[in-house]
Amino acid sequence: QVQLVESGGGLVQHGGSLRLSCAASGSRFSINTMGWNRQAPGKQRELVATITPGGSTNYAHSVKGRFTISRDNAKNTVYLQMNNLKPEDTAVYYCNAQVLNIMTSKLGDYWGQGTQVTVSS
Repeated sequence: QVQLVESGGGLVQHGGSLRLSCAASGSRFSINTMGWNRQAPGKQRELVATITPGGSTNYAHSVKGRFTISRDNAKNTVYLQMNNLKPEDTAVYYCNAQVLNIMTSKLGDYWGQGTQVTVSS
């Protein structure tokens, strides 16, 4: 079993910055792609950014140039640096990881519990 634990959310003013972290823990696993998604009140969950083990990244158009995703493979941790935050970035941010169970060779998707990001205008 793999657990993802997020941290770093909070309240920030328009134009401010926050850094989210998500650490994976467990045993006998290997992590493939990691990413961040978000869900604003009354809206569907949407992809924010993803990163492969080799460091290839993908961003939603709405955050390109403002957010940066990175990872530390040795620590099984993914980060999301968010700069120039806007009120429309307000949402619960969820960490996601595609995980290979080394014992069973099965892939599975795991999610963190979510962390609230609120941007005031």
